[in-house]
Amino acid sequence: MLLVAGFVFTYYTTWAILLPFFDASSPIHNYFPAREWAIRLPAFVLVLGLSGIGFFVGSTIIKENRKKAQKAKLRAA
Repeated sequence: MLLVAGFVFTYYTTWAILLPFFDASSPIHNYFPAREWAIRLPAFVLVLGLSGIGFFVGSTIIKENRKKAQKAKLRAA
């Protein structure tokens, strides 16, 4: 996992930060997608991740409230 993380970091850093310093005719541009995706892709991953976290927290809260309601119903009976 550390090697994959290191590769992704190096690739993205080269793509987003170093690539503008190379000429447009440089063959290194062939290894990377368009620069607009350097912003779109992380934004999409961020939205997807935050949605997943929100879904998890929401479902946990709903389950806990159901458990509390069930315990209160048992106490009342």
